[in-house]
Amino acid sequence: MSEGWQIVVCGSLVPDPLQTLEPVEGPAGPALKNEAMLQMVLDPWAGHALFEAAHLAANTPGSRVWLVSLGPKAKLQQLMMKVAQKAPFELVALDGPAGGFVDGHDVAAALAGAVEGIEGLDRSRLLLFGGCASASRDAGITMQMVGEHLGITDQFLGVDRLEVEENGSLRILERVEGGVYQVSSCDGAPAVLAWATGNLPEPPNNPQLGMQNMRTLLPALQKAAPAPLTTGDATFVRVERPSGRRETRIVKDQPVDAVAREIVAWARGE
Repeated sequence: MSEGWQIVVCGSLVPDPLQTLEPVEGPAGPALKNEAMLQMVLDPWAGHALFEAAHLAANTPGSRVWLVSLGPKAKLQQLMMKVAQKAPFELVALDGPAGGFVDGHDVAAALAGAVEGIEGLDRSRLLLFGGCASASRDAGITMQMVGEHLGITDQFLGVDRLEVEENGSLRILERVEGGVYQVSSCDGAPAVLAWATGNLPEPPNNPQLGMQNMRTLLPALQKAAPAPLTTGDATFVRVERPSGRRETRIVKDQPVDAVAREIVAWARGE
């Protein structure tokens, strides 16, 4: 593409899933216990989308990458100190709640509004990236709704690979199941791509890149627009952690082949 892509990545912070996340009933509805103290990370699927966006931009001269992120301003600043070392991007920040009980429709509307507010954005070159699902707040619907708000009807979900053909068209592999992919072709931008894990490893930390990004990140955080989201009309009868279940059977002197056959039978549901 002669003029390059304009790639907007929607990715917000979520509580690190490696820590204990205990739901409680708060004054404003369901929340996480000690939520203000929880360690936050960039949503894993959104992280893959950001790395893929940076890779595509690096291989297409004239491209730009924006990261639209929603969360408490103080938490966003802490997170961006780490994310800034991974990939070059320009931040568009929204100051709002990042809990898992926020209404997905409101989140999509807020993200779409932030994308529309990006100065100089050329929709004819726009690729809207994000995660195929969120680790905290949705069931795989947010990116679809953001695309609908922006009037983008070419949408691809569960993307693992994006290839740009010589004529500027896009060849997209979407994950189905069992190692099978749906292969789609798109004439070009604008398009929505909700990423699964992609094919790229997490980039190593680059302190010089982090310093370069921070020159624009800090002013963007200071200008973060408020996004007072709520749980909307949703009601929760009960919130609780899923109970763990473990079934252990101790067998001695079992041949290896018999153990393997039993595991295969269990995996098949026999």
